[in-house]
Amino acid sequence: MTGTRGWPQSIASPVLWVGVLFFALMLGMPQTAPLFAKAFPQVVPPVFDRDSFFALWLSHAGMVLAASAAASIVGISLAIFVTRPVGHDFRALVGTLATIGQTFPPAAVLALAVPALGFGPRPTIVALFLYGLLPIIENAIAGLDGVPAAVREAAQGMGLSPWQVLRDVDLPLAAPLMLAGVRVSVTIAIGTATIGSTVGALTLGTPIFDGLAASKVPFVLQGAVLVALFAILTDMLFARLERRLQRPGMAPAG
Repeated sequence: MTGTRGWPQSIASPVLWVGVLFFALMLGMPQTAPLFAKAFPQVVPPVFDRDSFFALWLSHAGMVLAASAAASIVGISLAIFVTRPVGHDFRALVGTLATIGQTFPPAAVLALAVPALGFGPRPTIVALFLYGLLPIIENAIAGLDGVPAAVREAAQGMGLSPWQVLRDVDLPLAAPLMLAGVRVSVTIAIGTATIGSTVGALTLGTPIFDGLAASKVPFVLQGAVLVALFAILTDMLFARLERRLQRPGMAPAG
């Protein structure tokens, strides 16, 4: 298949171009020093050099991955629980707790977590976990509630156990909406993780906060551009995965 103007689809893919741009800037940021030196002659050094941008990204991505994986497991498990007869009475409570977790400012979570967990990545992971639960729980519940009752009844009529109905019917049909919730949660986490630098975690927000503290605009620009590209690339990858999970005749998950 071909994409824009006869290019192969893989080459014309926006995901590929955003990915190339992101990794080229991340790995080649030191080579942009002459450009930043010319634009900001008063800033020395013109490119953030306390840590490599690749190391910052690995730390940033690791925290997002840990928090998002935990939030996905907990959020989807809670959604399954409250959509089963045994957990129906807890549905309002779970929704309320998840809402509180997201409305509580991440900076406040960091301030409360640091005395217990110390400085570094752990308070950031806790904040990202709490902040990412709501969209996962909401979308997982919506996906499970959206499974047609007739399909469940047909599966039960075939002799499937409740566990088999969940595994073979509910989860596959709800997967696109569940993934949409994870997509929102991860994208939020990528942006929110930058504040972890305020409590000693290494993230792509480190050059941003260092730049703000020392009035070094190039550092702020370098960190902000990489965070934005990282979030955009991740969101685009999730969107492609959603389309793969989408079944014919189903409305897009969002």
